[in-house]
Amino acid sequence: MSSSKQGLPVGVASQELASAHQEVRCAVRFPLVLPVVLTCGDGEIAAFTRNVSASGVLFELDRKLQTGTEIRFSLRMPGAVLGTPQDVLVHCMGRVVRCSMSQHQFLAAATIDEYRFAEQ
Repeated sequence: MSSSKQGLPVGVASQELASAHQEVRCAVRFPLVLPVVLTCGDGEIAAFTRNVSASGVLFELDRKLQTGTEIRFSLRMPGAVLGTPQDVLVHCMGRVVRCSMSQHQFLAAATIDEYRFAEQ
């Protein structure tokens, strides 16, 4: 049986990597279209969310964002989605991990590195 650099059998290392990859992709994504203003080094950019998860957001916008760009934004999450009696405002900080063109709009995927709920 061959082994990986860590000394584990290749099959075990591959399984561990596959399950780790699956965990990242298993965050529940909510297909929410919400208006949002992104604040980054270039100022403010109007956008819409396409989907939102606990760890990231996919934005639809009119211009390209560079991978690695740090962004700030606030989302008013619908109470119906969260299971709360009222909508919840969440302030987020993150960074762009991918940006591509899709038909007539850019799609920018961003991680949410930090967030805090607004006091209401």
